Amino acid sequence: MNDSPHRPDVASALRFLTELVAWVATPWALAGHSVVLAVGSVVVLVGLPTVFATPGDKNHVTVPVPGVVTIALVVLQLVAAALSAWWAWPRAVAVAVTVLALVTVLTELPRWRRLVRTGRDGRPALDPA
Repeated sequence: MNDSPHRPDVASALRFLTELVAWVATPWALAGHSVVLAVGSVVVLVGLPTVFATPGDKNHVTVPVPGVVTIALVVLQLVAAALSAWWAWPRAVAVAVTVLALVTVLTELPRWRRLVRTGRDGRPALDPA
């Protein structure tokens, strides 16, 4: 099992694939309502995880945040991918994207457990007990 946060594995590949789907499906779903919202969705979905990251989980961190923030940003991507696919694409594709998002959650759980235990500086958080 690959415990290093800097080495690609199945979870990383699935997460990246789901992010790509979110980056395409979300503006696609929003473009009919507002081009500004469509562009804004890409800025949010690509920009936030680029700027905010948990040290130790990513090689280069611009703004360090606790692990729970990184988890929330991944969840945002997963939800955006799944919901946008239902609005933008045929049912069969939306089902496939939803399954992809759910499988991604399962593969992300070990990383998320590790991230929950990290503080803002990327070190393991102290137990309050």
